[in-house]
Amino acid sequence: MRYLTIALAVLLAAADNLTAAQPHIVLLMADDMGFGDVAALNPASKISTPHLDALAAAGMTFPDAHTPSSVCTPTRYGLLTGRYCWRSRLKRGVLNGYGPPLIDAQQPTIASFLKSQGYHTGIVGKWHLGLGFARQGKQDSRQIDYGQPVADGPQQHGFDYSYIIPASLDFPPYVFVNDGRVTGRPTLTQPAQPFPGFVRRGERAADFVMESCLDHLLDQAVGYIKRQARAQTPFFLYFPLTAPHKPVLPHSRFRGVTQLGPYADFVAQVDWTVGQVIGALERAQIADNTLLIYTSDNGSFMYRRVEPGFTDHVQDPTVQAYRPEHHSANAAFRGTKADIWEAGHRVPFFVRWPGVVRAGSRCDQPLCLTDVFSTLAEVIGQPVPPAAAPDSFSFLPLLHERPHTRPRPPIIHHSAAGMFAVRHGKWKLVLGNGSGGREQPRGKPFSKPYMLYNLETDAVEHNDCSEQNPKIVRRLEQAFEQVFNSSGSD
Repeated sequence: MRYLTIALAVLLAAADNLTAAQPHIVLLMADDMGFGDVAALNPASKISTPHLDALAAAGMTFPDAHTPSSVCTPTRYGLLTGRYCWRSRLKRGVLNGYGPPLIDAQQPTIASFLKSQGYHTGIVGKWHLGLGFARQGKQDSRQIDYGQPVADGPQQHGFDYSYIIPASLDFPPYVFVNDGRVTGRPTLTQPAQPFPGFVRRGERAADFVMESCLDHLLDQAVGYIKRQARAQTPFFLYFPLTAPHKPVLPHSRFRGVTQLGPYADFVAQVDWTVGQVIGALERAQIADNTLLIYTSDNGSFMYRRVEPGFTDHVQDPTVQAYRPEHHSANAAFRGTKADIWEAGHRVPFFVRWPGVVRAGSRCDQPLCLTDVFSTLAEVIGQPVPPAAAPDSFSFLPLLHERPHTRPRPPIIHHSAAGMFAVRHGKWKLVLGNGSGGREQPRGKPFSKPYMLYNLETDAVEHNDCSEQNPKIVRRLEQAFEQVFNSSGSD
């Protein structure tokens, strides 16, 4: 009996170790939330974000986290594949809702990798990577056969379960796609609307209600958590939110809660949504064994205007800008979404993992969303598959508050118009002569003069110091060329 008791104790300990090595993983990604939209990152913010603040307090904050692109499709590609999107056929811009699939059939994703390691994988929310809608008649016809399943959606890239919208909430077709099939055929025509409720004209299903979309997706995500918490296998939930991206249409129960206009009210709804996900994990009694990551796909589209007397979003909701005394969606960083400047790609990034990541901790090392793939592989103790995630670098040591075991390679930034920048240590070199996005001058990629910034002393990028540091400029150019020409480039 004594030996049986010892053997049982050993088996239970082994089971506990397996559980610790395979936590549930929840990856939340807001759509267009700026660094300054979270009070924990922007003490001057007047928007209350209690759930995100609590998340930051319960885990580790990365104030120098970046997206691989300053717009959404390429960031989502980079996150899921661990590969910069400029290595694919998409060299600038984003897909629309009807766009051809972007991820190659043989390209591993976080979902396909985790699935191969015993995880159940689910996605709820915005896809925006092409779906392969069936066409009526000729293959190049613009007429969609909504009675057929999509040919190349999340389930072809490793997700066991999917409940998504095709692209951003302002792109038709306005439909939900559940496990590859639309939940309702788009029999209505959605008229175009101006900002803040900006949408493009297009097909819409009767069950697709713009103002209720985020709530509806939240219900699906919570349902997935409930189902999988009862299973005997770990799960991975990727929940790319639809907000606060345009159309800026917070649900009626959030309108006016901030007194800072509909954009701020939408940020408040995003914060509440995060709280509901965390609450679902707690109710399912799995929060302590869940690795939770929260981030955004790029910076905010809200401009910062300092001109005296400028009428902003608070005074006129149709204005896509704030005066800094009201709000700074991208904090003090230069630029906006789409730009190569810091506001385009420096985003909120929090990691909560009870018992592993120290509550209230902070790491000032830079990271990129492409790094998530390798990090999760190291979390579960498995190697990254051959030829997978070429631009991913694990930050697991940082979660344990230890330094990297080897030097991290430079991070490559990419703007909406194809402008590049290279970041290594405290230095950032813009490989062009403008924003590469929306801020003037927009400039052109690889047109000189290039601009060099010391982000340690000038994170707002006010002082170009390229002329004083020609050797550093050349060193960063060479570092960029090495990454750009490395394996995986088209």
